[in-house]
Amino acid sequence: MTVRFVEDHFVESYYPTIENQFSKNIKYNNQDYAIEILDTAGQDEFSIMNEKHLVGIHGYLLVYSVTSRQSFELIEFIRDKILNSIGNEDLPMILVGNKCDLNLQRQVDTKEGQQLAHKFKCKFVETSVKDNVNVNIAFEGLIDDIERIQNPIIKKNDKCIIM
Repeated sequence: MTVRFVEDHFVESYYPTIENQFSKNIKYNNQDYAIEILDTAGQDEFSIMNEKHLVGIHGYLLVYSVTSRQSFELIEFIRDKILNSIGNEDLPMILVGNKCDLNLQRQVDTKEGQQLAHKFKCKFVETSVKDNVNVNIAFEGLIDDIERIQNPIIKKNDKCIIM
């Protein structure tokens, strides 16, 4: 998914490693962003997430394959591990069901993804990296959430109280 977003092509034979780091400069909503992405593909419940996966990260895409029940069931464990380490529930996350182009091999219904996202109180999107469906939407949605938390809109009638 990261290769598709950063380099705009599909890698048929992607071999996930412990981590890969990517950079991309984008213009989104008339704002320039220098994005650093740490792709931790291949993590599982037995992997020990390095502290750099948790500290100083502004947001997370929690990605599972709709063709793998196991990857879906692992998402809640990974999310809990992140939240327990950070100690902050107000962390931008988007739940992503990838490989929506493989409907005949689907093991996780769209509704299940939506329900889990509702439980997590986060956005949900299904993507197809192969067909380039909703990949940018997932990353841009995360940028929106990060901006909302880091730069909240101050209402005109808000008051400042100083003691």
